[in-house]
Formats: sequence, C-alpha cells, structure tokens
Amino acid sequence: MATHVEGIEGLQGVVGDHLGYSDWVTISQEMVNTFAEATGDHQWIHIDVERAKAESPFGGPIGHGYLTLSLAPRLLPEILTATGFVMGVNYGCEKVRFPSPVPVGAKLRMGATMAEVKEIAGGAQATIDLTFEVEGAEKPSCVAAVVYRYYAG
Repeated sequence: MATHVEGIEGLQGVVGDHLGYSDWVTISQEMVNTFAEATGDHQWIHIDVERAKAESPFGGPIGHGYLTLSLAPRLLPEILTATGFVMGVNYGCEKVRFPSPVPVGAKLRMGATMAEVKEIAGGAQATIDLTFEVEGAEKPSCVAAVVYRYYAG
C-alpha cells in the first residue's frame, strides 16, 4: 500500500522516512528487446540470448541499466501518492549508479526514501532516494537520487 501525503506539508512530513516498496516486476526478454528498439542500444549482452549465455560474465542476457531506472515512473505511484498538487514532473537525477546486473527473467522491485523536500515557486521539490533490487541478489541493481517537482497550482 502506498504512502499517501497531502500537499507540501505532507511531503515535508515524510522526510527521512522509508516510504515502502513496489510490487515485484519480472524483467522479460521482450521488455529488454523493446527497450533496445526504443533507445537504439542493441548491445549483445542485452539482446543476443545465445551469445550472452555463452560469452557474458553474467551467464545470460541482462536488462539495460537505464531500463531499470526507467521503471521509476511506473513503480513510484505504488509507493507514494501525493495530492493537493495540480501536477508533478520528473526534474532529473542527482546521482545514478548500477551496482549489479538485472538478469532477464529476474524479479525486480523498487524501494523509496524521502531524502529532502524544499519549497520552490509554486510548489515543492522532492529528492527521493530509490533502490532497485533483484530478488535474492546481494547488492542493489540501481540506486538513484531522483528529483521531482510538485506544483500546487
């Protein structure tokens, strides 16, 4: 169940809090191939299943790091809902790292912690620390400090 906040005060009220986890998402070869088509990143470790099984140090194909990060807009609403705003926009990232691979077929979920909220003209800017983890893996697959702007209208 998502953490729900109301307005700027609600966002400020959860600074420092771990907000929860998304549901698990299975990273399929079809998802990886579609991402490769959309981005033009056709590196063999992602899309050539047989070669990846034979030659990759990962034992098979892996998802793109940016595919993992791109799941944030899909998964964040499962963790955090904010009302009292007319819109929210992705403002960027402060830091992104990909410490371990996401094997095709793996289950992935995202956790979120509200790191910082500051008022801006017309709303608030929130920095949210995201951690993507593969089920059973020792290290996270992606850690990112993402910045969203919420406008009150």
